[in-house]
Amino acid sequence: MDFPGNRIPDHVKIIHMIAACGTGMGALACMLQDLGYQVTGSDHQVYPPMSDFLAEKGVTLSAGFSPSHLEPAPDLVIIGNAVTRDNVEARHVMAHQIPYCSMPQALNHFVARDKKIILVTGTHGKTTTSAIVAHLLQEAGLDPTFMIGGILKNFNSNYRLGNGAYIVIEGDEYDTAFFDKGPKFLHYPPHITIMNGIEFDHADIFRDIDHIKDVFKSLVNIIPSQGIVLANGMDLNLMDVLKNANCAIECFGEGDYHWSFAHHAASHGASVGKNQTDIHIRRQGGGELDVHSPLMGRHNAMNTIAAVAALMHLGVPGSIVASSMATFKGVKRRQEIRGIKQGITVMDDFAHHPTAVKETIAALKPFYDNGNVIAVFEPRTNSSMRDIFQRDYALAFDHADLICIREPSRLDKVPENERLSTKKLVNDIRERGKDAFYFKDTESILLFLTDRSREGDLVLIMSNGGFDNIHQRFLELL
Repeated sequence: MDFPGNRIPDHVKIIHMIAACGTGMGALACMLQDLGYQVTGSDHQVYPPMSDFLAEKGVTLSAGFSPSHLEPAPDLVIIGNAVTRDNVEARHVMAHQIPYCSMPQALNHFVARDKKIILVTGTHGKTTTSAIVAHLLQEAGLDPTFMIGGILKNFNSNYRLGNGAYIVIEGDEYDTAFFDKGPKFLHYPPHITIMNGIEFDHADIFRDIDHIKDVFKSLVNIIPSQGIVLANGMDLNLMDVLKNANCAIECFGEGDYHWSFAHHAASHGASVGKNQTDIHIRRQGGGELDVHSPLMGRHNAMNTIAAVAALMHLGVPGSIVASSMATFKGVKRRQEIRGIKQGITVMDDFAHHPTAVKETIAALKPFYDNGNVIAVFEPRTNSSMRDIFQRDYALAFDHADLICIREPSRLDKVPENERLSTKKLVNDIRERGKDAFYFKDTESILLFLTDRSREGDLVLIMSNGGFDNIHQRFLELL
């Protein structure tokens, strides 16, 4: 439902952002400041590095929420999706009829309105695929704009304002704001849409897989007939979503698809920048391309072929795409090597969904077969702390040699009768013949890792949160 004040006025100079320190909101604040708007922001927790970053950009930040942050009234208020209708600033906005909008509305209006949107969606791989597309566009001289949910190492940023015709947006299926329960990606009319696949996730807002499929069908319905979808042809849920689409669809995958590929690991030693995946891409109707990616695993080969297909649709020659892929540095928190000490590699990865956990471990195992792969996992998302994935998580660690499961630190957010049992999970993994261990806290994991890890091992730490800075602390202990 639209509230009367949910609009963007014709003349905007001063913008206030409620919950400005989130990854997306912070990036948008910087973009708007760079575009010449006067931006202020507030958040319940204002701390480095985001607070320092925004301050350097000239964004005025206030700690906590107060109606005084909206006096005198700004021309527009952007309300983040972490904000509830009970927030004191949100209530003040409504009561005083100050124009307001959501983050996706603002991004589309102020940044994307004169550009062609390359929209990257799906349950998995959005950030990495978006990052590859942005990097390839930049290397091809197309000067892209982008807004992505991770820090691109090639740019040391999760956003960029370019002068080129294209903008890359990571399209999130999560809801937009308390006044707009539709998914964020419906605000971005796409030129090219990448769909990496669909699985059940976000159990806090979606009932089941059919609910998620309905949301993606809504996206397909807004794609113009001249648009194109590049889709994971191996995903049955996605094929169901696309069966009544009115636009062109080209599928990618292993097998007989419009874009098909074969890949293999090409390890040159377990050290930074020495691993790669060799991918052979064949385009239906003619054309073959060999790409060497620094990313490991089949899932990243899928991400890569989706990005390559998008670039070639824009007319970028395959030779430029291939040479540019070799210089892609990756995304922070995606297979990010945090350090190597005493021959032990410590890697950080954002994997939290059971499929992502399974694919990530399977991708890395061939590169670290001289030692053990030690998987350290913290269930932290609204979905991963629920029992809906109890059985799936037990099947996700088969490629690991040693498994450490931490008790979630935020279980109070989940009703008691819906919680994941980490002790049961550990027992179920053990029943599959694996060495799995339960830990109440991060400190006990650190003691365990110090005792059990050896030269040649990979310690893979998976969480969508900070995990008590376990990566750096373990490296210091080593």
